[in-house]
Amino acid sequence: MPKILFTDSTGTTREVEAKKGMSIMEAAVQNMVPEIDADCGGACACATCHVYVAESWLGKLKPKDDMEDSMLDFAEDVQDNSRLSCQILVNDDLDGIEVSTPEAQ
Repeated sequence: MPKILFTDSTGTTREVEAKKGMSIMEAAVQNMVPEIDADCGGACACATCHVYVAESWLGKLKPKDDMEDSMLDFAEDVQDNSRLSCQILVNDDLDGIEVSTPEAQ
């Protein structure tokens, strides 16, 4: 199974495994990763699963669609590498992807 490396705002890194086809947000919730609230359950309606994707992984992701881009307007401390983890589906190409979480959602 592909692995995801989550680094929280304190610098603690957790490695979790995810089934192909599930979102990074779902993997975080199932593994109790802190700082991913996921209030809407993955419906791209709240921005509480905001993550920063490591620059080296951005090129492997599908581009943000208009809905995700609009939802990021509600997130705090948005950066160029900000994404909603509910919109990133795990596949073999993302094995080892590194994401970090902002201090506040």
